[in-house]
Amino acid sequence: MKVPKSPHSFFVSLFGLFAVVRGYNIALLIAAQYLSSLYILAPQRPFWSVILDPQLFALVLATAFSTAAGFIINNFYDAERDRINHPQKYLLEHLISLRSQLLLYFLLNAAALVAAGFVSFKALLFFGFFIFAILGYSSSLKRLFWISNMIASALIIFPFFAITLYFKNFQWLIVDHALYLYFLILIRDIVKDMENYKGDWVTSYLTLPIVFGHKTTKIVLFALILLNYLPIYRLMNSGLGLMVYYYYWSVLFLGIVGLLILWGSTQKTYLWINNLLKAHILLGVLGIYFMYK
Repeated sequence: MKVPKSPHSFFVSLFGLFAVVRGYNIALLIAAQYLSSLYILAPQRPFWSVILDPQLFALVLATAFSTAAGFIINNFYDAERDRINHPQKYLLEHLISLRSQLLLYFLLNAAALVAAGFVSFKALLFFGFFIFAILGYSSSLKRLFWISNMIASALIIFPFFAITLYFKNFQWLIVDHALYLYFLILIRDIVKDMENYKGDWVTSYLTLPIVFGHKTTKIVLFALILLNYLPIYRLMNSGLGLMVYYYYWSVLFLGIVGLLILWGSTQKTYLWINNLLKAHILLGVLGIYFMYK
């Protein structure tokens, strides 16, 4: 006779599922897409007209489902690496069996394509490309040091182009926001490579720190920080209302990050920098509400 699972076991499995699909990241992505739609891409439209737009809802669903599936397949290919770099995270994510994770991967991608198909055939092709791009990155491209970080960062902001195309808003302001976010995510992704140096070396990942060492990687990070001041300068002079203070803070924040990178030499330090960058991105998402106020 099969013993039923206890409520405790159920909630532990649910927590493991939340970790596998990066529930926090998905929630942040959904909030970012709706806030961007309301206050950047279609500020002239009434609030409820945007919130209750069924096609926008379908695009946000397609983004959430395909991105969650992307996290699953990325975990699949990163299993040995995570076992070394993040053993607790590895154990949590593997509370869900590998078979169940792969089944969920296909179901989420299918749901994403159905949602995209509700909008248009072009949206279906857009998310079909996105799904295969994530698969290609996870299975092979992420091992190429000279391109993996750039592709990973581009894939994170790629879904935002779906709602940009939907609203047909192609202002330079959108480009500046995208560039700022791209450089910020790229900096964070390289910092994560420095944090995960041990596991990457053991599993033969050719990251920037592995190939060129920490000193050269820090020079690359400083260059990216300086590059990010260009979209920040343009955004500070774009009449963004109260959100301009976020970009004033970003000038100081990136300087602090640069100093921490300069002084950093341990995995714990790079973890702190990674978390600071994550918090800064969250602050930027929340700050969208204050656009033009």
